[in-house]
Amino acid sequence: MSETGYEAKLPQPLMPGTRVAVLGAGKMGGILVQGFLKNNLLGQDQIAATVQHQDRATALSAQFGVTVTTDNRAAAAWADVILLGVKPVQVPGLMAQIKPALTAGKLLLSFAASVTTGAIEQAAGLDLGVVRAMPNTPAMISAGVTALCAGRFVSAEQMSIAQKIFATVGRTVVVDEKHMDAVTGLSGSGPAFLYIIIEALAEAGVNVGLPRDVATLLAAQTTLGSARMVLETGYHPALLKDQVTTPAGCTVDGILELEEGGLRVTLIKAVKRATMRARELASGK
Repeated sequence: MSETGYEAKLPQPLMPGTRVAVLGAGKMGGILVQGFLKNNLLGQDQIAATVQHQDRATALSAQFGVTVTTDNRAAAAWADVILLGVKPVQVPGLMAQIKPALTAGKLLLSFAASVTTGAIEQAAGLDLGVVRAMPNTPAMISAGVTALCAGRFVSAEQMSIAQKIFATVGRTVVVDEKHMDAVTGLSGSGPAFLYIIIEALAEAGVNVGLPRDVATLLAAQTTLGSARMVLETGYHPALLKDQVTTPAGCTVDGILELEEGGLRVTLIKAVKRATMRARELASGK
């Protein structure tokens, strides 16, 4: 009881009564747990997580105030929504562990790259909802984008739950599963491509006389602002480009250099190659 004679009440979570287990709470799993709590999607008593080692479980539990264990089956039996956060090669073993705890009413959310909903459904051995997710690393600062696709038995309500879960770390988009490899090549690998562009812009700034810290700030903030212009105006990038490009000005000369250097084609080829590799991984190559 507080000194004022009443206890402060915490706000009601946005998904009261839903129990969520993150099996394999590595980097992305930890980011999601933090997102659940920061956005008040779930209360601490609605979240469980698993890791391989007890010392890591103790540290993670102390960090987030949630139950963390090394027992995947127990966490899966307790939860209504189960997130599979292990590496793709570990998914078959994890599914074998938790299979006895699965029931048709549970929802499985997998963000193991290139593992199909069909493979998880088959491993589960029953008709239950499986949603496959492809988040990207800017989720770390709640600026990610996650593509979601539904398995055969996913209801509209379950897909809504999946969207709410990943909306805690950025935007979401629902696609057909046939597009997930392309999503991996574009938004999954895309941050690395953009970091190279930012690095190159900053190096160019240094080359023309700017201090490195100033050049890096200008390059990064210009990239951020340009992305927000696309998202918030809804204008096609080509139209926004034309708004910057004045006749006989500086920008058009720079664009001519980019075209001559093949930047546009190189980026397209990078996404296509990353997509091809995602397909290879999905087929076990």
